[in-house]
Amino acid sequence: MRALVIGDVMVDAYLWGKVDRISPEAPVPVVAVEKRESRPGGAANVAVNIYSLGAVPYICSVIGKDSAGAEFKKLITDGGMSDDGIITSTKRTTTIKTRVIGNNHQLMRVDSEVVNPLSQTDSNLLIKKAAQLIRSKKPSVVIFEDYDKGVLNKTVIEAIVAEADKHGIPTTVDPKKNNFFHYSNVTLFKPNLKELREGLKTDLENPSEKALTKVASDFASKQKIKSLLITLSEKGVYYFSKKDAGIIPAHLRNISDVSGAGDTVISVASLALASGMSLKEIAAISNLAGGLVCEKVGVVPIERKLLLDEVKRLSAK
Repeated sequence: MRALVIGDVMVDAYLWGKVDRISPEAPVPVVAVEKRESRPGGAANVAVNIYSLGAVPYICSVIGKDSAGAEFKKLITDGGMSDDGIITSTKRTTTIKTRVIGNNHQLMRVDSEVVNPLSQTDSNLLIKKAAQLIRSKKPSVVIFEDYDKGVLNKTVIEAIVAEADKHGIPTTVDPKKNNFFHYSNVTLFKPNLKELREGLKTDLENPSEKALTKVASDFASKQKIKSLLITLSEKGVYYFSKKDAGIIPAHLRNISDVSGAGDTVISVASLALASGMSLKEIAAISNLAGGLVCEKVGVVPIERKLLLDEVKRLSAK
C-alpha cells in the first residue's frame, strides 16, 4: 500500500541528558547533555509512521534551501523513504523543533522557524508535484498533515483534494486552526478537541457525546466531509458519519510524552481507511495506536508488531 503525505515538515532535534542540580543563575534545571539526535518531524513523522506500519510513504512539501533542509532530506533517505516530493525554496526556512530531555522528561522546546504562507510560485510547484505523485505512484490514500507553518493554504488544499478525487483516492486530514474551513469534500477529518474548539471558535471544554454529535453533524454537512475522528486525550476518541457515531474510551496507559500522538493516529486511521475498515474499527485501532506511542519519550512512530500484539491481547479479553 502507498500513501502520499502532504504538509509541513521539519527536523525534530533532541538533546538528551541528566539533571542533578539547579542553575545558580536562575531557578532552572541544568541538563548535562549525553546525546544529540535528529528525526524527521511534522508531516514527515506521519510518513515515518506509515513506513513503520509496512506501507510505502511519499512526502510532498516545501523546505528551505539551508543546512536544516539538507539534514532533513538526509534523514528521510537514510530512513528508507523517497525525497522525490520535497521542493527546496530560497524563500523558506526549514523548521527545527529542539526538545531538551532531562531524566527522560521533556523540560522545554525551542522552535526555529518562519511560518509565512508559501509564495504563489512555490504553491504552484507544490500542486504540480503532488499531482505528478498521485498520477505516477497511485497512492491508496492522500494525507494532509497541517502544522500551520505555511506550506498548506486554500489554493493548495483545494487543488490537491480535487486531483485525488478525480482519481478516486480517499483524503484524510489532521488539521490546524488557520486552514480549518479550507478542507471540504474530504473523506476523513481528524482534529483533536483543542483544534475543534479553536477552529469553530466554540466552547467545548468537556462536551457530551450528544454535543459532539451536534457539532460534528453540522460541520460535516457544511464542509461536505464524510467522516470525523475527534481525539479526546484521556477520554478516548469520538467518531462520526451519517451511518454511525460514538465514543471509544482510551485505554489505561503510563503516559510519558504525548508528542507525535496525533501523527500516529492519522497514520493508522488513513491506512485503516484505505484497507476498507469500518469507521468504528478505524477509530478503535487509531485510539489504541495513539495511546501506545504516548508511553514513549519523544516523537516516535508506532511499531507494527507492538500494535498487532496489543490488538490481539485486547481482542482475546
